[in-house]
Formats: sequence, structure tokens, C-alpha cells
Amino acid sequence: MREILMHSFVSCELFGRFNMPSLFKQGDIMIGGIFPVFIQEIVSTSTFDRQPLEVKCAGLDLRAFRWTQLMIFSIEEINKDPAILPNISLGYRILNSCASPTNALRAALALASGLEDMGSTSPCPPAISAIIAESGSTQSIAVAGTLGPFHLPIVSYFSTCACLSDRMKYPTFFRTATSDYFMAKALAALVKHFGWEWIGVIQSDNDYGRNGILAFTEEVKKFGVCIAFVGTVLRTYTMDKILDVVEMIRQSTVKVILAFVAEGDFYPLMREIVKQNITGIQWIASESWITAPRPSTPEIYQAFGGTLGFVVQKMAMPNLKPFLTSISPYKDPSAAFVRDFWEIVVGCRPVLPGEHTGNETTHKICTGNETLMNSQDTFFDVTELRETYNVYKAVYAIAHALHQLVFCQPAGNKTSRPCLNISEIQPEQVTAHLRGVYFTTRFGDTVFFDKNGNPPANYELINWQLINGQVQHVTLGRFAFVSNGAYEFSIQEEKIVWRTGKTVPTSLCTNVCPLGSRKAQIKGKPTCCFDCVPCADGTIANLTGATDCTPCPEEYWSNERKDECILKTIEFLTFQEPMGIAITVVSLLGASLSLAIVMVFIRYRETPVIKASNSELSCFLLFSLLLCFLCPLTFIGRPTVWTCMLRHTTFGVTFALCISCVLGKTIVVVTAFKATCPGNNTATKFGPAQQRIIVCSCTVVQIVICILWLKVNPPFPDMVFRYTDKKIVLECNPGSEVAFYIVLGYIGILAIVCLVLAFLARKLPDNFNEAKFITFSMLMFCAVWITFIPAYISSPGKFTVAVETFAILSSAFGLLTCIFAPKCYIILIKPEKNTKKHVMGKM
Repeated sequence: MREILMHSFVSCELFGRFNMPSLFKQGDIMIGGIFPVFIQEIVSTSTFDRQPLEVKCAGLDLRAFRWTQLMIFSIEEINKDPAILPNISLGYRILNSCASPTNALRAALALASGLEDMGSTSPCPPAISAIIAESGSTQSIAVAGTLGPFHLPIVSYFSTCACLSDRMKYPTFFRTATSDYFMAKALAALVKHFGWEWIGVIQSDNDYGRNGILAFTEEVKKFGVCIAFVGTVLRTYTMDKILDVVEMIRQSTVKVILAFVAEGDFYPLMREIVKQNITGIQWIASESWITAPRPSTPEIYQAFGGTLGFVVQKMAMPNLKPFLTSISPYKDPSAAFVRDFWEIVVGCRPVLPGEHTGNETTHKICTGNETLMNSQDTFFDVTELRETYNVYKAVYAIAHALHQLVFCQPAGNKTSRPCLNISEIQPEQVTAHLRGVYFTTRFGDTVFFDKNGNPPANYELINWQLINGQVQHVTLGRFAFVSNGAYEFSIQEEKIVWRTGKTVPTSLCTNVCPLGSRKAQIKGKPTCCFDCVPCADGTIANLTGATDCTPCPEEYWSNERKDECILKTIEFLTFQEPMGIAITVVSLLGASLSLAIVMVFIRYRETPVIKASNSELSCFLLFSLLLCFLCPLTFIGRPTVWTCMLRHTTFGVTFALCISCVLGKTIVVVTAFKATCPGNNTATKFGPAQQRIIVCSCTVVQIVICILWLKVNPPFPDMVFRYTDKKIVLECNPGSEVAFYIVLGYIGILAIVCLVLAFLARKLPDNFNEAKFITFSMLMFCAVWITFIPAYISSPGKFTVAVETFAILSSAFGLLTCIFAPKCYIILIKPEKNTKKHVMGKM
């Protein structure tokens, strides 16, 4: 670029100049500097019919002015140090960007083009070898993007946008300020640490704010954090736009807001928030404004007290204070920005010798005896330098790169003769040596750049606290990256001053779902906004904030609170419950009646009624009925392997024996009738032996069926879950349903045969005809067991057992009543009818 502007090889001529005020000192090697000394550019309308007016700026920024002074201080310190660039002086030219990208670009072009304030006959002065610029990321993007193709290195002290790490776009950009890529991770770790899930964000309407919030959003989404709103501010915004953001904050339910903004962009919004008394919000700050002196006042603290934010590590530079207090407009009347600084700090307007004061009364005129030695302004506080220290490191990084380039060895080694003529220094050479810079400052801080031009990331956690009426930036934690994306985060949580009080503020769109409930996403709302739905029966949530309810194991059920699985109630028919007691009483009653009738039959065994009813078969029948009455007792109690096998086989065998006895009595009645016919000797062929064979053979068949059943697929205790969710029904599984119904079917066949034979013999002529009683008993028996099958199948749980025991007891009582009640009636109530004549009498 300089070659384009050359008029000849021995002299330079400028075709135009920006006439920008500067701080300047000639040196063998020149370093440029661009700082936002003024925070606002006064825009003038261009008519395009004449050369544009000079750019004017307003609002001196003391912090930026101190940066310029530190650059001068650092260069002078290097010039005095024989270990760095010996016998070579560094010069500087420092320009103002007015915190404007366009004016920053003007300053960059002015520095790269050459020095404007040289004489026309002067030989070409040394070119700018490197530029220290800029604080704002947007300004740095403009400068680095423009000067990058010319290989001119730029070292920034405060531009943190992660986008500047792109070496394809900005190959000559370096910085001593940490990238927002790391800042976003640090802020996300802070949000995660305190469990904030619903936060708002304010961003600058520029590359710094937009890229910072983008990186932060990507990080916090990994932790399930939701962004409630995004407000945008800029120092040039109208008040209407500022008020829109204020209203957005007022209407929101968030209690934590991150402001990723430049201090100059955020300050108007801060004043409006204080004015409208919006309090109770926990603010999180980016490093751009957390330690800025202008907002760090008791007035702003009313709404922003307790603010948390990360900044680079602080450094104390005691030697800097004498340099700062020596600043005076009378030393170098041509020095830019000094008179504006003096007016702010001292409070009067300096008048130089020979200068006419006029009639101006807006400013107090200085006497010339004012001094800065005893000033208490924070400008002179050099104990907690952060961004200012970055300027110091930037200057030294360039100096070390130049030393390595010129002397072909690192600074600090025994210096030999230069290996390169300083007039031959090319910007790309300086850039190459900046990439390999590695040194330790005299404060013990190691300086180097990674492959993207970034320094190592180390932060301090700052908390705004009001101490003795002054806002103090208290360090309460550390955040440092170690390797492979891992970091170390320490915090003194108990010492934090919160805006909301002593407790950690919460910021949730919806409160954490309690135990026993789960999150249910609301359509159209962020994931942090949800309803809490109680867990369904049989599922639990034993952690707060559960996304799903966990089903209980099959043998367990959820309690009423749905936060614990409890063992299901095991249900079976017991002797203690009313139904069990009733079955037991009825069963024992039937057994007692059977025994009583047996005693009656033994006592009156010689009477005609007993003899006529076949006492042997009657006793067998009573014995089987006794077993039938006792059989239901095996259905009560906790089912086991033995009781399950016993209850079904006992039921089958006892009823087979019972019906076999009835069948034998029926056959006896029929054969007895036939024996009364002349020439019929059937009765002699069907004597007691044959009766016993019929009873035994019919019973043995059932016994064989039961043995096969027990051998192939026996009944077993089984836990049934299908009847009810809250209970486990413990019942006897028949094992083989086929075998169970074969047992029932066999009993049914015997009963039907008895019924048919008894029905055929119902009208025999004897007064005491058992056939009719057997007919009634078999009708009752068949009716009971026909209704039993559908009732058995449809009854749930222990009622299945109750139905089966009811059928057993009903059929047993039917047999006992129909067959033996008439006999007992005659024997006990009507003994006069207990005669052979009456028994053998005709109808």
C-alpha cells in the first residue's frame, strides 16, 4: 500500500489525509494504536459537492484514554530495557476510533498508508510494523479484514468475538483478550452451577453481541437451559428502542438476565432500568462491562447490585501510577486527547501560553498550578488492571516478535549483532514471529498465542458489592481451561452478594415437578415450560423433575404419592375373613351332621328303615359325604404345592366315591323291584359283593384319572395379576384344564347315570322308595354343577374358590338332605312308622 502512495523512492507524497488527531512519537520501528478514546461519533451530513468534513467525536472514555497511556508507558519501558531491541527505539502513533467501525477503518488506513504529519521533503519514515487495535469486535473485524490481505499484524487487547479466530478471514489477527468461545463456556458453566434454566439475554447489535449470544446459547442448550427473550441494544439506538427492551424485561418472568454487550451500548439501558426501578433481577455480565468504571456507581448498583461476571485476571502495576499522574497538557501542547482528559479529571479547562480564552464561561479556566498527584479518581488505581494489562501484553508481544526477527534469537539471551536491517522488516515477517511468541512478563504472566491467535483462557469471577458506599469488583472464583475442553471452576458461593438477598435466586419457567409427577411438554412453548402430570397408577417418579414415570415391577404397585413402589397385597381365601369363616362353619356343620347320621344308623341298625336302605352302602355314602364336607377346608388358606394337588384330587375322588355309592343304591333299588317278579333271580346276582365292586371300580377310575393328572401336569400355586392392579391373587392353577374338566365330566357321567336309573325307578310300589329321593338329590346335584361351570369361569380371584366350595357344599347337603333326611325323620320323629309292615306297604 505504501508503494502505491510513493511519489519517488526517496520521498513520499500523500494524495489525501484524514487529519485525525493522534499521539505520536518517532522511532526506528513504528507501532500503531487504535483506541475508542471518544465513545460517540458526531455524524454530519455530506453534500457530496465538496470534501467531507473532519470526523468529530464526543464523550471521552477515561478507560480507553488510560489504554493509550499504557501503550506509551510500555513502549517507553521497552526503549529503556537493554534486553529487548537494544539500540533500537520503538515509536508509536495512536489514533481514535470513536468506537465506530467506519472511523476505526479510517484510522487503520491512515496508519497503514504512512504518517500524515511529516514534511514533504522528509525521507520516507519507517512503516507501521504492527497495529494494536481495537476494543470492539466489530471495529476489529473491519480493521483485520481490511489489513489482513496486506499481512499487517493486528493485536487486539479487548476484542473477544469468537469469529475473529477464523484464520481464513483474519490470518494476521492476534489478541491478548480471551475469545468469547471460552467466555460462553464459562458463563454456561456458571448458569449450570446455580441451576438457572429460564433466563433472558441482552446483546449488542453487532458482531460482538450476536456471536457471543450464539455461542452461549449453543452451550446452555446442552444443559436444558431455555432463552426466554433476546433484547438488542446499541449506543446509537433511539430511546424508543431502549424502552422496548425495558418493557420486555418488565413483562418477562425471568429472574436471571445475561447482558452480553459492550459497556457503551449497555449504559443507556442501565440508566433507564434504574430510572424505572426494575429490581429483583440477577444480572450476569460479559467482561466488556463488568469492571467498567462508568456503571460502577451506587446509583446503578440499586438495580444491578450483586452482578456476576467473568473477567481476565487482574494485575497490579505500581510503576504505572507515577506515569499517569505525570500527564499534563502543558508538557506537550500538541498531544491529542490530553486537554479533554484534564477537563474531566481536574475540572477546569487548561489555557496554554499565548492562547486567547475569549468570553467562554462554560468551563472553569485552570490556573496552571493544578496537579494529579493527589487525585483519588479510579483512573489512577493501578492495583486491579485487567483490559489495561492486555494492552501492556500486546505491546510486549510485538516487541518480542520484533526482537526475534531482528536478532534471530529470543529476548533476554545475550544479544549479538542484528541479523536483519530494520529497514527491511516486512509485515508478514512480524506476523510469522508473532505466531511463535512465548515469553514471561516481569509480573510472572506467560504470554503466547495458539494456532488461532488466542491467548490461554483464565478468568476470575467478579461480584458487584457495595463496600463503604463504593461499588467494588470482588473476586470470588476462578475459571480456567486445562486441556481437551476440560476446565476447572472454583467459587466461594457463601461470599456472594445476591441482588435478591442472601439466598441463591431461582429462575425457572415452571417449578420443578415434585415427586410422583412427570414433565409434560406444552405445545408451542420452550422445553423449560411444562406442566406437571401425576404419574399413572403402577408408575412412580422418585426424583424431582422427572421426565418420565418408571413402571413398577410386576409384583409391586405405586403408593398413593406415586413416589415409591410397594409390594402388592397378596390375596387368597383365609380362615380369618368372613367368607372363610362361613365356609368353615358350614363345612364342619355338614361333617357333624354326617357323623350324627352315622351314629343314628349304628344305633338303629336293626330297625326296618335302616335295613331297607342298605346300611352298608348308606355308611359308605355317609363316609364319602363326610369327606365331601371336609374337602372345602383344603381350599382355605395360602395355596401351596401340596394343598393345590390335594384340594382338586380330594374333591374328585370323594365325589366319585359319593356318586358311586348313590349309583350302587340306585341299582339295588332297581334290582329289588325286578326281584319281586316271578322267576327273576336278579337280586341274587347283585349282592353286597357286587355292590362293593361297583363302588370301588367307579372310584378307582377317578383315582387313575387323578394320578395321571398329577403325573402329567399337576396343579400348582400361581400368582395372578389380571384381576386387579393393586393385588396379587394367589390361587391354585389346575395345571391341566383338560384334566380338571375330565374329573368334573366323570363325576357328571356318574350323576347322570344315577339320575336316569333313579328316574326310571321313581314309581316303585314300596312306601319307602329311595329312588324318588335319589332322583331329587341327583337333580339338585346336576343343577348345582351345571351352574357351577359358568360361575367358576367368570368369578375373579378368591371368589373362584368360594364358588367351587359353594358347589361342593351345596351338592353334599343336597345328597345328605334328600337321601337321609326322610329316614332320620321316621327314625327320630315318627318311630311308629319304622316297621316292616309300613316299609313294605303298598302305595
